[in-house]
Amino acid sequence: MKKDFITMSVTERFGSLFCCRMLLEVQPARGIITMLLWLLLIHTQAQELSENVRRFVEVDHPTVALINAKVIDGTGQPIPGDLTVLIVNGLIQAVEQASTLSLPSGTHVINCEGKTLLPGMVMLHEHMFYSKPFEGTFSVGQMSFTFPRLYLAGGCTTIRTGGSIQPTSDLMIKKWIDEGKMTGPKMDVTGPFITTTDVGILELAGLKENNMDAADMVNYWADKGATSFKVYTSITKSDLQKVVQAAHARNLKVTGHLCSVTYREAAEIGIDNLEHGFFTASDFIPNKYPDECDPFKMQQSLGDLDKDSEEMKSLMQFLINKGVAVTTTLPVFEPYKGREIVPGGGLSALTPDIREQVSARYQRGVARQMQSNGDEYFRKQMTWEKRFHDLGGNLVAGTDPTGAGRVVPGYANQHVVELLVEASFTIEEAVKIVSLHGARYLELDDEIGTIAVGKKADLILIDGDLKKDVENIRKMEIVFKDGIGYSSPKMFDSVKGKVGLH
Repeated sequence: MKKDFITMSVTERFGSLFCCRMLLEVQPARGIITMLLWLLLIHTQAQELSENVRRFVEVDHPTVALINAKVIDGTGQPIPGDLTVLIVNGLIQAVEQASTLSLPSGTHVINCEGKTLLPGMVMLHEHMFYSKPFEGTFSVGQMSFTFPRLYLAGGCTTIRTGGSIQPTSDLMIKKWIDEGKMTGPKMDVTGPFITTTDVGILELAGLKENNMDAADMVNYWADKGATSFKVYTSITKSDLQKVVQAAHARNLKVTGHLCSVTYREAAEIGIDNLEHGFFTASDFIPNKYPDECDPFKMQQSLGDLDKDSEEMKSLMQFLINKGVAVTTTLPVFEPYKGREIVPGGGLSALTPDIREQVSARYQRGVARQMQSNGDEYFRKQMTWEKRFHDLGGNLVAGTDPTGAGRVVPGYANQHVVELLVEASFTIEEAVKIVSLHGARYLELDDEIGTIAVGKKADLILIDGDLKKDVENIRKMEIVFKDGIGYSSPKMFDSVKGKVGLH
């Protein structure tokens, strides 16, 4: 793929400029013209932030030092003592003890004593839409303005959408964010959900309803700019095969929320990622019919399966051998009883009428769970996700802001870290899952995912010690994206009472 100067790595940029310098010595006139063109390209492609974006900017200096911070660097390993992180022109230049680091003149210094510094989150099951049921029918509405801002407020510097209902809008959101017109994270945009037949959601038509071939759908949206694809519950094995072949031919990846096709079947076909941990594995339905989706039988089979089942362990090992990543989306499955109405504390983000509807559904959910084993089932799924990770599986993370409307971006992304710790991951492991694992899946781990020299300054500054209390994750102060620091509280406050409307 041809790269422009802005998307080149630091090494590539210096290499290009070095060639210009050599050309100056050999052919001065041509060298001068080439150098001027490079400098013009740098100037014209530099991002200019609109006033709507700049009002959230807290830090914008060419050289910034975050001194005396407790660092969780995304590698999964504990780091003793406090460190200083030096940012120069949007890149991390040094990660050292403050006593050994000499700061350049004019450095903007932020004292981070008592604070925690994390890599920006890379979350892989996000949406630009929100559940808005109507008269008992499940429906969703596009949240083009509130959701991008909430993702960045909650520490997500990079996201992948896990399926689109308005893919053209999602592509425009990405474009506007990249151009500095809108506040939000960097985005990997997934095309529209690809499913074989109608699944009972008005905004989600099947291939048969669209009278469209699966491969044609992939190629159409890849041409439009989609960089990932998602198959959905009624997909057949033959259509999945077409999707995977078409996407892989363009070096693009496929994820899936499955039901009709089992995890093992999808892995054999070559799917790259499976959504929702093991909540949607239909592999254990007795005498399952090919290409049939029966969600009730699926849940029953998983409920009946022993948490230490050798069959589940065998499936996990098969996925690992095939290199299939699994996305945990614990917030969307979180039980009701004893839990927050909106996990992560985002009830105030909802419009008053939607807040009332979600609260009513919560109360009905509490009543239902008094008669069920919902909490036990949730914990079994947590155990399976931890086991997959410990066996060497690539567990990545997302939120899926759908379901009963309890999942709100930003708040839910922070809450994923809390839930991973609840599932017995160490805080270092939890941070690695929501940062480096996602970056590796997107093949961006040489640029983002950890706090390391040479990587982009995508960082989260938290007021408090995250190792002592994981709920300090909710005390984000500044979220750095490419070295520019945005106020997390200001972004959260700006959309309170607006989710469900915009």
